[in-house]
Amino acid sequence: MNGTSPLIITKEGLEKLKAEHDDLLNVKRPEAVVRVAKAREMGDLSENAEYSAARDELSFIDGRIAELEDLLKEVKTVAGSNGKNGKVDIGCKVTVHVAGKKDVFTLVGEWEANPLEKKISHASPLGQALMGKKKGDAVEVEAPAGKIIYTIVSIE
Repeated sequence: MNGTSPLIITKEGLEKLKAEHDDLLNVKRPEAVVRVAKAREMGDLSENAEYSAARDELSFIDGRIAELEDLLKEVKTVAGSNGKNGKVDIGCKVTVHVAGKKDVFTLVGEWEANPLEKKISHASPLGQALMGKKKGDAVEVEAPAGKIIYTIVSIE
């Protein structure tokens, strides 16, 4: 990847990357190779849409396998304190009070971030603001709509 800093990821995130790599290498790639071989047997390759699609799929799978292998070489697994030390860290679930309601976020490595699942990167503006803070602390985050204040209710 970048060669300078490791990819920070939780143990759960590492397991997901390894599972995806294993599935691509041992299931999807062999299936794609068979599909290419069958399409090749259909005759004229210059007008064979199935052959082109199968080759594209195999190329995509090979690219993703290479990408995952590069990631796995640079990964640094962070167990996180899970709030045991009373401070927000990677791997923690943080309940915050913001704009009159409660929200729960899980701090993860950049590669694992998924806003739909309320998984935020430790490197995001909110993640950076929360890192190292304690229950009861308030953090201010600059957003397009203006400054938003989050108060930490609990850390798990």
